[in-house]
Amino acid sequence: MLYIHMLGYDVDFGHMEAVSLISAPKYPEKHVGNIGGRDFSESLAPDVQKLLISSSCRPLVRKKAALCLLRLFRKNPDSINADGWADRMAQLLEERDLGVLTASTSLLVALVANNHEAYSNCLPKCVKILERLARNQDVPQEYTYYGIPSPWLQVKAMRALQYFPTIEDPSTRKSLFEVLQRILMGTDVVKNVNKNNASHAVLFEALSLVMHLDAEKEMMSQCVALLGKFISVREPNIRYLGLENMTRILMVTDVQDIIKKHQSQIITSLKDPDISIRRRALDLLYGMCDVSNAKDIVEELLQYLSTAEFSMREELSLKAAILAEKFAPDLSWYVDVILQLIDKAGDFVSDDIWFRVVQFVTNNEDLQPYAASKAREYMDKIAIHETMVKVSAYILGEYGHLLARQPGCSAIELFNILHEKLPTVSTPTIPILLSAYAKLLMHAQPPDPELQKRIFAVFKKYESCIDVEIQQRAVEYFELSKKGATFMDVLAEMPKFPERQSSLIKKAEDVEDTADQSAIKLRAQQQPSNAMVLAEPQPVNGAPPALKLPSEPQSTARALSQPNGNLNNIDPQSPSPDLLSDLLGPLAIEAPPGAEGVPDEADGSAIVPVGDKTNTVEVIGNIAERFHALCLKDSGVLYEDPYIQIGIKAEWRGQHGRLVLFLGNKSTSPLTSVQALILPPAHLKLELSPVPDTIPPRAQVQSPLEVMNIRPSRDVAVLDFSYKFGANVVSAKLRIPAVLNKFLQPLQLTSEEFFPQWRAISGPPLKLQEVVRGVRPLALPEMANLFNSFRVTICPGLDPNPNNLVASTTFYSETTGAMLCLARIETDPADRTQLRMTVGSGDPTLTFELKEFIKEHLITMPMGSRALVTAAGAAPAPTPPVAQPPSPAALADDPGALLAGLL
Repeated sequence: MLYIHMLGYDVDFGHMEAVSLISAPKYPEKHVGNIGGRDFSESLAPDVQKLLISSSCRPLVRKKAALCLLRLFRKNPDSINADGWADRMAQLLEERDLGVLTASTSLLVALVANNHEAYSNCLPKCVKILERLARNQDVPQEYTYYGIPSPWLQVKAMRALQYFPTIEDPSTRKSLFEVLQRILMGTDVVKNVNKNNASHAVLFEALSLVMHLDAEKEMMSQCVALLGKFISVREPNIRYLGLENMTRILMVTDVQDIIKKHQSQIITSLKDPDISIRRRALDLLYGMCDVSNAKDIVEELLQYLSTAEFSMREELSLKAAILAEKFAPDLSWYVDVILQLIDKAGDFVSDDIWFRVVQFVTNNEDLQPYAASKAREYMDKIAIHETMVKVSAYILGEYGHLLARQPGCSAIELFNILHEKLPTVSTPTIPILLSAYAKLLMHAQPPDPELQKRIFAVFKKYESCIDVEIQQRAVEYFELSKKGATFMDVLAEMPKFPERQSSLIKKAEDVEDTADQSAIKLRAQQQPSNAMVLAEPQPVNGAPPALKLPSEPQSTARALSQPNGNLNNIDPQSPSPDLLSDLLGPLAIEAPPGAEGVPDEADGSAIVPVGDKTNTVEVIGNIAERFHALCLKDSGVLYEDPYIQIGIKAEWRGQHGRLVLFLGNKSTSPLTSVQALILPPAHLKLELSPVPDTIPPRAQVQSPLEVMNIRPSRDVAVLDFSYKFGANVVSAKLRIPAVLNKFLQPLQLTSEEFFPQWRAISGPPLKLQEVVRGVRPLALPEMANLFNSFRVTICPGLDPNPNNLVASTTFYSETTGAMLCLARIETDPADRTQLRMTVGSGDPTLTFELKEFIKEHLITMPMGSRALVTAAGAAPAPTPPVAQPPSPAALADDPGALLAGLL
């Protein structure tokens, strides 16, 4: 019957059996018989109520009856009629036996949570209970815990009072505040842990009640002073509760000036070993910040950013940016803060932050020369984050001409320093740099022939780029530069952005944590700095307001000069269409059941002819070696037989990848019944554009494949490909080189940057170490080249042992975001077949998968891949499509050159 009940079926027919079980002498039988549904609770509730209010029953029975009635009420609230039960509930609260009173108060908390108005007559009774306990009147020794009269009953009574909206009666209110005052004054931190736990449970419930009743400021000041003591004690639990309750007090009353007295101690808590305490300290600093202390708090947050855990850095960056925007004493300080933020924690700074600083610089003419000067200073650093390249390129492109009279700031000097960064950036940043070059060319008056020559060369280089946006910008800018006045008009300075609410604050409002929400509400209520005030724009054509950059009509080239003008990542809230989607129409492929990993047959032996004919097709080259080679480079041949060649070109940016499959018919007859299906693993989302059913003779077709990395994994996708040539049907299952290292971004750290991060990563599972045996013998330079080819950058000189290697990289996925990964390889000069490897990151799955990925390549790396690593030293950059017939030597590895070579 119990099993049937758990399945959700009706068991009303078993009431008598349940009653028999309840009356059984053994507890297990009673326990099973107390499980029932709604009808059972309605039948049982009247009898339990009679036992509870009976004067003839023993206190123990009445206590059990109160708890049973609570259980029945939770099962079915209709089992207790509020109209008839409210007076009886008030009588129960006058009970002298503390056991019955405690159980009845538990029942009251549940009742008032459901309907407080019906039980308003119980409010003064709860206050009387608290008075009785506070004065220690008629409290038996067995209900006194470490000298505290029934702390459980005190907590329950105060919790019940918090469900009532207010206390109208002056005498009742006065009595309650006297009790609360006694609790606040009489609580301190002692050495006995048990007494601390009990007294602090009462204290923090009293603090909640004080905040609920909106007590006088004097009492709130006492609360803050008491919490100030708590946040300075050694016990971490007490410090945590002190910080959390300070944040809650901030939300309900104006005690900010009092809390500021404890600012230094709160900042000290920001460096506590316990991460939960650090989070609460961050919430409190965020909540107590205003114009008067914003500089100090934001500077502390920036200093803490360098040593904070990876899991906190994104939240820390967001809050520092919001405070800088909200309470900036002047705009130049705001620009300084945001640029420092990007410099210290670029991987954890969202695009919304640098979009926001661009908006302010654009809308404030007085700020533009200063912002351009600061951007120029940061560009002098040898290693800067890619986000800094983006914001500096945009600002220098728009306003670099304002620095023309300063040394090192001529148009060609600005171009040189920007162009130095181009080889180090990913695909989304290149369009911003191209726009900056065009702006520099336009502002250079009189025209500089050398500058024009160098910029034109860059535009010509990218006119055949595989990325549609880069190609479009390069072509349009090159053509516009020949138009003279038209060029000046189209690339004129960007107009001011429409005033809008900060997208950063909107983003922070998505945080679910209670303390965070409290601080956010407080921020909304406080008066912001006069330095910057932005209003919400009106929606355009019913569309929600854009959070990034303006979407008003303008020329294509001008629209592309915006920082977020990436056609592959159109803001979903913008009314502009997704041009790439419209043109290519990708087909979303769902993962079939059982396609979690790669089939065992996805290797060189995966070519299987099907159909009536038994003819086999001889594969040209080694498929496994081709796949491993493509794991280390971004273009090459994936598969080839006498009739078809399948090549790949790929570009990777963060967790996104864009591959193009080149399907070339090598024969003089058409290939028919062509089919291509992607079998994705669970951690990848792939969209393959449909391939044509027929490939004409000596023709080549292209099929773009969009890749999104969801989480770290070594599984790979499989291309299930087939075609028909004459009477033969050929099928192949080919691994797609969308492997883990493609979602790594090379990153070289200095010793000052590496070792704090290395120490911050605790032991397993975030940091794993393994002795790897059976390694293919490699000289140390060859091993360094191998790691670089993985996009795991060797950081020379960090390990004092010359036989060891230290490396770093950044991994991108939808779930982890940008996450730093660190590694150390200790080799044995006497035995190159073994080594000790330590890998660490902020995500345990990522640490394990990266360790195993590196280990696999150290042990099983094909000789072809080794030759590639030895020769190149690193994975080659993506090759743009061939614009003219290549040399015969290039045909072997360049799929784009196939058709040109044949013709």
